Amino acid sequence: MPDRTLHVAIIGMGPRGLSVLERLVARLTATRPPRPVRIHTIDPGETGAGRIWRTDQPDTLLMNTAAGEVSLYSGEPDDGPWRAGAGPSLHQWLEAVPQPEVENPTPNTYAPRRVYGRYLHDAFDRIAAALPPDVTVSPVTARARSLRRDGDGRYTITTSEGRTISVDKAVITTGHPHHIAGTTDRDLLDFASRHRGTRYLRGTSAADMELDDLTAGTTVGILGLGLTFYDVAAELTVGRGGRFVQRSDGSLEYAPSGHEPHILAGSRSGLPMLARGHNQKGPHYRYQPVFFTPQALADLRRENRSATGDGQLRFRSQVLPLMLREVEHVYYTTHVRRRDGERAAEVFGNWHRSVAGDAEATATLLKEAGLDDLPPIDLETMARPFTGETFTSPGAFHERLIALLRKDAREAEEGNLDNPLKAALDILRDIRGVVRDAVEFSSLHPDSHRDEFLGWFNPINTMVSAGPPAVRVSQAIALIEAGVLTVVGPSLRIGTDEDTGRFTLESPQVGTSRQETKILIDARIPRADARVDSSPLMRQLIDDGLASVHVNINARDGARFATGALAVTEKPYRLVDATGRPSRGLYALGIPTEDLRWFTQIGNGRPGPMVGFHTDADAIAADVLGVKPPIGAHPVRHSLPTTTLSRPIGADH
Repeated sequence: MPDRTLHVAIIGMGPRGLSVLERLVARLTATRPPRPVRIHTIDPGETGAGRIWRTDQPDTLLMNTAAGEVSLYSGEPDDGPWRAGAGPSLHQWLEAVPQPEVENPTPNTYAPRRVYGRYLHDAFDRIAAALPPDVTVSPVTARARSLRRDGDGRYTITTSEGRTISVDKAVITTGHPHHIAGTTDRDLLDFASRHRGTRYLRGTSAADMELDDLTAGTTVGILGLGLTFYDVAAELTVGRGGRFVQRSDGSLEYAPSGHEPHILAGSRSGLPMLARGHNQKGPHYRYQPVFFTPQALADLRRENRSATGDGQLRFRSQVLPLMLREVEHVYYTTHVRRRDGERAAEVFGNWHRSVAGDAEATATLLKEAGLDDLPPIDLETMARPFTGETFTSPGAFHERLIALLRKDAREAEEGNLDNPLKAALDILRDIRGVVRDAVEFSSLHPDSHRDEFLGWFNPINTMVSAGPPAVRVSQAIALIEAGVLTVVGPSLRIGTDEDTGRFTLESPQVGTSRQETKILIDARIPRADARVDSSPLMRQLIDDGLASVHVNINARDGARFATGALAVTEKPYRLVDATGRPSRGLYALGIPTEDLRWFTQIGNGRPGPMVGFHTDADAIAADVLGVKPPIGAHPVRHSLPTTTLSRPIGADH
C-alpha cells in the first residue's frame, strides 16, 4: 500500500528552521490535513538553537536585541498551553522559566545567547508536544550532505551518517556558512603554518573560536570592530575573571584578573560599532513611515519606467533621499518634543511633512523652529568619523576615540525615543521592511546594488543602527583606559614579517601605531556566498542544477551582478534551478538568500501581529501545505499604523 503521508524536511534547525516548523504546525492545527504529515528536522547541532545559539557557549556572549522584542512564536500566549501560534516572548519566558544567568529580567534585558538557545529548545519541545492528529515531527541529528530528485518527483536526502530520507518537499534554512578559504585567508594561514607559535583564526562566531589556549600576557590582534569583536573581547577579559566596576560618576573601570592577553584591534573605520539606544519601544511598537513608504517606491519605479523603460532604481540618487527624509523627520520632531513637549512636536511634524523635499522651505522651517544650528544627520561621518584625520600618536588617537565613545554611550542611555540622534538612527531598524521592498529581488540596478547599497550603505547602516547595548561601548572604553585594549586606528593595514614570524597591524593615520602579534583573529563574519560555501549540500545542489546563484541583470544596458545568494522566487521562496525555473517543492529561507534579499541574518521575530520573520516562514508553510490564502487566528500583516510623533500606547519607558 503506498505511503499517503506528506513528508517535509527542514534542513537547518536554528531559529529560521524552527519558525517554519512553528508555522507548519500552527496551520495544521487550524485545519486538519487531508493526509498524515511527517516533518523531518535535520541539523547536526542542537534542534531549535542551531550552531549560533547553542546552549554550551559562554554566558559572556550576549544577544544584541532586547528580550521584550524577541519571540519565536507567531502569536501571543492565550489561556491555553504554549504551542505553535501561541507562545511567550523571550522576556515572558524568562519571567515564567527563571534562568540563573538572568536576574530580575525586564523587557530591556539583553540575555546571554545560550539562554536564548534554551528558549528555542523549549519552544521546539512545546511545539512537538502539542501536535494535531496525524502530524509527527522526527528530529534527525546529522548534517544533510546531499539532496537529489528522484524519478517520481520526490527527493532523497542523504545525511552525514549515511542515512537516507525520502521527502516530498524540503526547506533549506542552513544559517551562517563556513566558507572555503579565499586568497587572503590562505596567505595568512600559510604564513602562520611556516612559523612556530603563530596562529590565524578565520572569521566565524566567537563561540566557535579556539580562544581558551591563548596565553595570558601575550598580544592578540583582532580584525574588525563589530559585534564579534565585542564578543571576543568579552571572552578574553570577563571570561577570564576580569570585572567591570562602576565608578561614582557611573562610568566603568576594568579590574583585571591577570589572565588577560593584550588586545590589539582595528578596522577600516577605526571605530567600535556604535551602541543602540536604550529601548523605550514596547513589544508591539510598529513604526509607520511618512516619506519612505512602499507607495513612494512604487511611484519612483513607475516614473523610471515611463522615462527609461527600466523599473530598477538607483540607491543613492533615488532611494536614499527618501530614507534620509524619514530619519531627519524623527530627528527634528524628537528635538522639538524634548524641548517643547508633545503638542509642539505634533505641530512641527505636520509642518515638516508639508515642506520636506523643498530644501528652501525646510531650511526656513528649521530656522523658525530654532533648529537651524543642529548638526545634520550624516550617516557616513558617524560611521567613519576619522576620515581625513591624522594623529601624532596612539595616545592622541585614543583620546579622540574615547571622547567619541563616551558621547555615544551617553546618547544611547537616553533612549531610542528620547534622544534625538538615537531615535533617528533606530528608525533605520524600524524601516527595514521598506528597505527590503527597495532592494530585494533585483529592484536596484546591478551596479547600484553592488556598489552603492552593499558596498557603501550596508556597512554604514550596520555600524550606526545594529550595534550592541550601550554597556558594551562603556566596557570598551574601560578596557582602553586599563591598557588591556589598544585600538590601532582607522584604515587598518595587516602585514606579515617573515623575519620575526609575526603579523603586523598599523594605521597610516596614527603615528607610531605599528604593532606586532603572533596571534591574529578575524572577527568579521563572512557574508553568505553559495559559490564558496564549504557545505557539501550547497555545492551538490548547485553542481546538480537543483539550485542556482542569483544574478541581478539590467535588461536595458546589460549590467550584471552575481550576488552569491541562492536564487529563489518571491514568496513562497522556491529555489530557482539552473534553467531558471522555480523548483517543485524546494524552498530556501534566511542567510543563504542574503544578497538577493536583505538582513536575513536576524534570528527572531517580534511579539504581536506577524511581520517579517514570521510571515516569511508562513509563506513557505502555506505553499508546502497547499493552503491559500493565509488562515488561522494570526493573519499576515506587514505593518500597523502608529503615530511618528508620540509614543504608541503601551510603549515601555
